Amino acid sequence: MEKKNLSEAIQYMEERFTKKILFQRGESVVFVLNFMPGQQLPAHKHPGSDVYILALEGSGTMLVDESEHSLSKGETIHIGGEETFAYRNDGAEPASLHVVLSKVPSPAYAKEI
Repeated sequence: MEKKNLSEAIQYMEERFTKKILFQRGESVVFVLNFMPGQQLPAHKHPGSDVYILALEGSGTMLVDESEHSLSKGETIHIGGEETFAYRNDGAEPASLHVVLSKVPSPAYAKEI
């Protein structure tokens, strides 16, 4: 068993969003993405994977296959690996997302930034 405190992964930077890895086991990785207001995650896919996102703090907009969806604290979503998605913190407060990525497509997806 391994236990971690989410508050340690909630770290914001003015220059760019951050990604803090919580767990990496087999083909899955769990991490927290942190965004200051105005920061965004570029559009991308995770072919062959499933993505589960829980909004921990703040609010923003998910763009999934060119369709916009609001995402606020306490809401969770699933995104299929073939869907193109992006996130934008268009709120006034910092935002943090808890992400579970199953079947990591390559080691690059499991690195902190």
